[in-house]
Parts: sequence; C-alpha cells; structure tokens
Amino acid sequence: MALTGAMSAGIAGLKAHMDALTVVGNNVANVNTPGYKAGRVTFKESIYSTQAAGSNGTDTIGGTNPRQTGYGCSVGTIDLDMSSMNLESTGNAADVAIQGDGFLLVGSKEGVDLDNLDKLLLTRVGDLRVDNNGYLTDGYGNIVYGFVTCNGDENGKNTTPGLTGDAISTQLVPIRLPRAATKDGEPAGASVGDAIYPGVNADGTNNYDKYDDYDCISYNSLSIDASGKITCFNGKTKDPVTIGYIALGTVPNPSGLTHTEGPYYQALEGAGDLSICAPGGSLGGQYLNNKTQGDLSTMLGSGGASLLPGFREGSGTDLATEFANMITYQRGYQANTRIVTVTDSMLEELVNMKR
Repeated sequence: MALTGAMSAGIAGLKAHMDALTVVGNNVANVNTPGYKAGRVTFKESIYSTQAAGSNGTDTIGGTNPRQTGYGCSVGTIDLDMSSMNLESTGNAADVAIQGDGFLLVGSKEGVDLDNLDKLLLTRVGDLRVDNNGYLTDGYGNIVYGFVTCNGDENGKNTTPGLTGDAISTQLVPIRLPRAATKDGEPAGASVGDAIYPGVNADGTNNYDKYDDYDCISYNSLSIDASGKITCFNGKTKDPVTIGYIALGTVPNPSGLTHTEGPYYQALEGAGDLSICAPGGSLGGQYLNNKTQGDLSTMLGSGGASLLPGFREGSGTDLATEFANMITYQRGYQANTRIVTVTDSMLEELVNMKR
C-alpha cells in the first residue's frame, strides 16, 4: 500500500534526524572537553522499490525511465574532525599539546611488541604527570609510551646497565624514571641515588638486568620540550637527567580511528597501519628496537608534529555550527512528523470509506 510506504519513509526520516540530533547533543555537551573531536553527520537515501524498469528506445518509440519509490533516508556517515584545534595555556610544564598530526601512545605497564601496536590507545590530550612508581602517565592513569635513555658507549648500545646514559634506546616502552642506585659501587662507580640506565640486549630490547622491579630516582623540575625530550634533575645528586623521548603515532586515515571511550582511539580496521615517530623527527631515520636496518614500517619518522609544552588542545566543538545544525535537524524532524500525521489521516479516511 502506497500510504504505508509514505509512513515508512517518514519514520526513517525521524530516526535519521534523531541520530543527527544525538550527535549535535554530544558535541555541545563536550564544548569544554579537552581534545574532544566533534562529529559530523551526513545522510544517505534509503532503499528503493522499482515499480517499472527502464527500457531502451526502439525503431518506433522512445525509451522510458525506471519508476522507483524511495523509503526515506538513513545516517550515511558520522565523521570525526581530527584536525588540530585551539590550544589552551595551562602553565604546567608537564602538559603538552600536539601541533600537527599525531597522537600520544598510552597503554599498560606490560609493554607491547611491534606486531601488536594496535593494542595501544591513542589520545590528543597531553595532561601528563609522574606517578608514585616513576611512570609517566596521563590524567587517567594510562602509561605514556616512548623511548628511554640507555647506557651507550663508543660502539653504540651496551648490554650492561650503567651510569653513562648517553644514548636513546628506540625500543617502544612505557616511560619511567631511571633506576636509583641503592648501594655505593653497584654498579661500578655508582653512589647511592645515582641514576642507572638500562643496557640493550642483542635483540634490541632494554635490559635492566636483575632490576626489572626497581626503585626510581627522586626528581624535581621535570619538563618536556618541543621534540618530546623529557628532562629533570636528580633529587639526590642534583645532576641533570634525560629520561627519554615521548613517542607519537600516526595513521593514514585519522578519521577512520575507532573511538573507544573518553579521549582514546584505537588504530583498528579503516584507519591504516600505525606508524611511530618522535615529535619533530628528533629520532628520525632510526629503526624501532635499536635495529641498524629494517623495513619501512619500523623506521621512525623524520618529520611531523611537534609538542607545545605548557598547553593542551581544546574542544573541537564550534557552538555556532552546532546550533545551526540543531535548527536544521529539528526542522527536518518536524517535517517528517507531518508526513506521519498526514499519512495517518489518509489511512483514517480510507478505513472510514465503509460505514
């Protein structure tokens, strides 16, 4: 029955416009949420019923067009605007805003291997701090990943944990303060409170020897620069300490990231493979896991975004746009209710034809 088709089209329009209003409501609700990425709705036509197919012309008559009836609309896409937003000053030296494309990488203390990088969470909210166990975390307690200082020598990386701390390991790890020496002379030349840096194993992984579960140095004046370099002063010895570098992740299609909860995303299907770099390409040209060579997927990027210390990214909600969309969707919803009520009146007249 044609009338029921009109009713179906109107109901489909109501559902689609309600979904669109839900997106607008979520955008407005997050107008003050740091790092929030606003959603944008597009509509698409729904299915069609073909009443008559088209035909080609003949020698005597012309062709005819197909005759089809549509059944309303539905939500086609809900896209996220992943571009950089306005930056807000916080005055906290440990806060960072990302200038350009890229995301901070956060996860658990257990670490991650190169085959499972998509298990890491991605975020643009650089609300950072050091927890009571010496880990660099975000505001929700997730551990920030990057590259830590290691014990290097004139030949490059060293397998023995030690004092020098003159190289950066490119194993992607949870960032943590260096170990504090607990005894004089262990390792050789150390005094109590000195920073002890890991060596690097033959497979490129960091080696803390028997000190995997260790006590960290005390620190003060922690800061992060534009290249992601994290520095502080040893609270015991007053020596400057380079903790390491923050890592950033990029994907070919940022809008294809899967939003999990809060400010977090995952690089699942649709986003493309996750690539790792240090801000500003500060470790560019090197390979993950301290390899001297490898495939392009494990090479650290030589360019890209930088960090702005003391700032964080603001919300992506534009209230003027959202209010304009709200009016448009509200009127669209209202118009579709008229289709339903008019169809209802016509069905009533049809039923009342026989008294």
